[in-house]
Amino acid sequence: MGGDAAPSRLRVPPPSSSTRPPRPPLLQLLLLVVHQSFAVAASDAANEAEALVKFRDSLHHNEAIPNWNPSTAPCSGDSSNWVGVICLNGSVWGLQLENMGLSGKIDVDELTRLNNLRTLSIMNNKFQGEIPDLRRLTKLRSIYLSNNQFSGEIPDDGFSGMTALRRLFLANNSFTGKIPTSLTTLPRLVELRLEGNRFEGGIPNFEPLDSLALNAANNQLEGPIPPGLRNLSANSFSGNKGLCGPPLGSCTTISTATSTASGRVPSTLSTTGVVLSVLLALAILALIIAAALYYHRREAVKTGRTMSSNRRSKLQHTMETRRLRHAETKKMGHGRLVFVREDREEFDLPELLTASAEVLGCGSFGSSYKAVMSGSKAAAVVVKRFRQMSRVGRQGFFEHLKMIGRLRHRNLLPVVACYYRKEEKLIISDFAENGSLAYHLHGNRNMNNPVLDWSKRLRVIKGVARGLAYLYNQLPGLVVAHGHLKSSNVLLDSSFEPLLADYALLPLINPEHAQQLMVAYKSPEYTNHNHITKKTDVWGLGILILETLTGKFPINYVTVGSTKGVSSASWVNAIAIEQEQSEHHWFDREMEGTQNAVGEMRKLLRIGLSCCEEDVDVRCCVEEAVEKIEEVKERDDNER
Repeated sequence: MGGDAAPSRLRVPPPSSSTRPPRPPLLQLLLLVVHQSFAVAASDAANEAEALVKFRDSLHHNEAIPNWNPSTAPCSGDSSNWVGVICLNGSVWGLQLENMGLSGKIDVDELTRLNNLRTLSIMNNKFQGEIPDLRRLTKLRSIYLSNNQFSGEIPDDGFSGMTALRRLFLANNSFTGKIPTSLTTLPRLVELRLEGNRFEGGIPNFEPLDSLALNAANNQLEGPIPPGLRNLSANSFSGNKGLCGPPLGSCTTISTATSTASGRVPSTLSTTGVVLSVLLALAILALIIAAALYYHRREAVKTGRTMSSNRRSKLQHTMETRRLRHAETKKMGHGRLVFVREDREEFDLPELLTASAEVLGCGSFGSSYKAVMSGSKAAAVVVKRFRQMSRVGRQGFFEHLKMIGRLRHRNLLPVVACYYRKEEKLIISDFAENGSLAYHLHGNRNMNNPVLDWSKRLRVIKGVARGLAYLYNQLPGLVVAHGHLKSSNVLLDSSFEPLLADYALLPLINPEHAQQLMVAYKSPEYTNHNHITKKTDVWGLGILILETLTGKFPINYVTVGSTKGVSSASWVNAIAIEQEQSEHHWFDREMEGTQNAVGEMRKLLRIGLSCCEEDVDVRCCVEEAVEKIEEVKERDDNER
């Protein structure tokens, strides 16, 4: 049965199972594919690690990047193992090396080895010299170079071929020369920050784009503003003495004023200027005489004209205000979703509104909905409606949400997008599969909602503390970085990792609503002294610790409209008394996994009580609280 042909008169039997190679089972094939995938992933991770280490070594003052160790992969899924690295699907998606005092050379050669690199941020450092040649990073969506010491001219083709680029921040450097015309060829560009440099010459002619947010203020630009940019606000071009045209003053007026100030009168206007001056003087004289002769007789008429003039002035002012608002509306994206993160597939408002949805609940600020996008964008998001932000302007709202969108921490619920209307706002975030901590502590106990054991509760408290510390580190300008810390705003992902929600929203909430609804305004320092401090969130953390350990809901503490601190203080004092009277009576009796852990549990409860000190001076700060919480273990030392 080798390679010889069988005689035609003979019937050739099909090959037996012993003569044909056995087919591998499907599971074996799948395992083979998985094995190959892991091999490729491991190879990619090693390549990324090597590239990042070489990139770091090219920088000065790189001691601010302490844990880039090639023995550890930079990414584990979407979680980063290295400082400043943003991960997506196990690969390096972005670098966020901000506020580190870095300088030196940007080694683009090594960055090209990061095949999935989409965002690069080195803002607020000390980089000098010419801009690096980033054209080779053609997949970049965002480049953030603001607040460094870059200088020199940018080549006119400096951004050619970067068709994926959406955001470019070059603000507050010392760039000179003309604005590169290659920027006008980028089809996806939505935000361009050039302010605070020394760019000169004219602004290149961008195509009319309602979605482009440009800031070219405080440069040395001159000439007319291109038609495609005239829908922007005047603030986008302020500080450029030579610029003219809408939304600034007319070019003729500015040209004449500039010539006169320099002591030169244009030859084409010299004769006309003299004639106009004489006519203007005669007109003024005639008006004075007419006013003197007919003052009494025409006072009523004059009054009527004055009132009419005032009405015209007010009308003109109103029309100008509406025009500027309309321009700002176009600039900030009226009627569309604005995405504040770039590691999510984007969808538009109609897609969101037509997605299948379910009501998740109604909280202090309004209703929350789970929406599941269809097709290739199949992902679950949470849409939260806010009606208590009516006093914040469109630009302020989007800028604040973009700041929130730039935060990256495993214990923060990612904010994905937002939508602005005067009457209400929408904030879209990721969906957390396991609901809120409040639901697990106080909801109906069943197979789908098992009781959280001691290990999970400790993990939740540690994650909350880490997320809170990160907020205070990244948002030093906010007195209260969270402001609404409570168990219903601690969500749990598929592995029960805690995610802080509704953080950093205090500046957006109407003051009267904030004082009535937000947890920060239930603290003793506000109820007794009408002020909040950087330790106010520590009070909320303490309440959360006590609630998590005892399983008791602090009903008086979170009551809407409560203005008396005595109720929350008495709730804390009652727990303090209970824990002194009994060794473990005050713990949630349904909490499992407490064997050989009572000592550590008592330690955590004492930390919670110290966070709830009414005297702010005695209360620990965020850093102290986090340090103490990190020292709590799952089991008592003598039981290990």
